[in-house]
Amino acid sequence: MRDVKKTVGAMAGRAKTAYLSYIDSQGYPTTRAMLAPREREGIRVFWFSTNTSSQKAAAFRANPRGSVYFVDRRFFRGVSLSGTVEVLEDPAAKERLWRRGDRMYYPQGVTDPDYCVLKFTAERGRYYSHFKSEDFTIPD
Repeated sequence: MRDVKKTVGAMAGRAKTAYLSYIDSQGYPTTRAMLAPREREGIRVFWFSTNTSSQKAAAFRANPRGSVYFVDRRFFRGVSLSGTVEVLEDPAAKERLWRRGDRMYYPQGVTDPDYCVLKFTAERGRYYSHFKSEDFTIPD
């Protein structure tokens, strides 16, 4: 198990894309490609930025359950992390993730009302590699 968590951390750290899933307003699972997390805390907490007006922000407000998937195409392996998502609009969270080029997406800057932060906290995961899968939990 220790090797799996180390591998998962390395995959998440190298990923340029993450796939974020949520349950939409009709009750169907929906997946969106996202830029890699802006920050992460091990394999438990991942921080993303997005539009406040997005369907995913609305969906996570209604149902915080979600998942993040990272894939390593070169070795055909992947990890799915399941947990909860908080939609944060407080100044501290927005400042934490703000980057220089973000004004292109949020013209009003870090205080743009259409800019928010998604904080994903994983509870468990499933890792796939070499034709087999392994479930694991993520301690607090």
